[in-house]
Amino acid sequence: MFEPSSSTVVPRHAIEPLQAAIADSPVVLVHGPRQCGKTTLVQVFGGRDGREYFTFDDAGLRAAATEDPTGFVARLPTRVALDEIQLVPQLFSAIKASVDRDRQPGRFLLTGSTNVLLLPRLSDSLAGRMAIQRLRPLSRAEIEGVRPEFLDCAFAGEFPGERVERLGGRMAAMLAGGGFPAALQRKSESRRVAWYLDYVETIVQRDIRQISRIAEAAALPRLLELAAGQTARLLNVNELAAPFHVSRPTIRDYTTLLARVFLIEELPPWFHNRLSRLVKTPKLHMTDTGLACALLGVRADGLAAERQLLGQMLESFVLHELRCQCGWRDDDIRISHFRDRDGGEVDFVLERGRRVVGVEVKAGATVSGSDFNGLRKLQTATKDAFAAGIVLHDGERCLSFGDRMFAVPLSLLWRQQRGRGGASVAREAAAWSAAWRRAAVGGARRRTERPQRRRVPLP
Repeated sequence: MFEPSSSTVVPRHAIEPLQAAIADSPVVLVHGPRQCGKTTLVQVFGGRDGREYFTFDDAGLRAAATEDPTGFVARLPTRVALDEIQLVPQLFSAIKASVDRDRQPGRFLLTGSTNVLLLPRLSDSLAGRMAIQRLRPLSRAEIEGVRPEFLDCAFAGEFPGERVERLGGRMAAMLAGGGFPAALQRKSESRRVAWYLDYVETIVQRDIRQISRIAEAAALPRLLELAAGQTARLLNVNELAAPFHVSRPTIRDYTTLLARVFLIEELPPWFHNRLSRLVKTPKLHMTDTGLACALLGVRADGLAAERQLLGQMLESFVLHELRCQCGWRDDDIRISHFRDRDGGEVDFVLERGRRVVGVEVKAGATVSGSDFNGLRKLQTATKDAFAAGIVLHDGERCLSFGDRMFAVPLSLLWRQQRGRGGASVAREAAAWSAAWRRAAVGGARRRTERPQRRRVPLP
């Protein structure tokens, strides 16, 4: 199984939606967790279109922008990339004023390591002027250099019948490795775990303190560890609050902070007016399984032995893959989970327009009819809108289990499928990877000094 090394630049499938956004929006925001590859993506893109690059991790540049945001924006080049924009929220209003004078597409390419959409100044200033793209840690499809077709197959209700190789023992190693490029470049599992733990410490001491005056910051690593143990479970704030001498609302605020720096996320419940006994509690998911395993002190061999935890991690991993694939498309696919009070549940409900796909995740290789019970409830509720019910499993073949019900090997979630243009996609991926490496080597021009003054068009 391919893993990126320190000399490997992994092409990101997010480049294509980024190109589309740059072509028609004056401001484009790429946000996601630190170290997920935002800066590399922006520098590669900037190397293609001659865009100037500024990072507010530089203290001098940050001070200049904070002191005179209007003057700073006025002196910027025509097309610019501003990295870690959340560090200078004073710029949002100045960018709005500049965009209102000149709405040329692609002027500002911003990145943020916290969910800057929750900052009032940004939501008030750039509404209607900005396209937003979420970048996540590396997906399995990106690591293996393929263009997955799982979502198209799922909504078409068509899966190939060829035999594929089981993941087997590689599953635990894949989950424990996670998707952060810097972690995957570590040569040993112990070095990778150390990177993840240092990463959490940096996020707590830097980003969270910058966005909130939190009194009990020392509690956040422990809270994140508890969240890792709850991944793929219904959010239980009482259970998370139990070890701490703080109130339940305070713990809820802390989980919101962890979501703002993209360490956890809440998967909303699916609802339907034909069903009255639905559970309306969101599910908690860690956004990276490698980080979750490091926080729990679980290595790959230990994860393989703990089947319940393996199942939880696998479910969060599948959510990550689905989120990534949805983000690369130009259609809107919503993801939620389904659970009722009678024990029926579906891990993921995908909705595209009126079409619905249910996905259940199973770490084992054997599938039985009972594994489709929740999917059949979903099918009954959605009727003709139901496109497919899928049980992802560690088997070797796609199997039919009745009307629009399929058992699908896990590896087909991210792999190109035979008979659907695999050779052409492989050639495209190889050519695109070469272009990415050339752009990455050239990079974008780095500038940390104050920008030169240019003429600003009058309103």
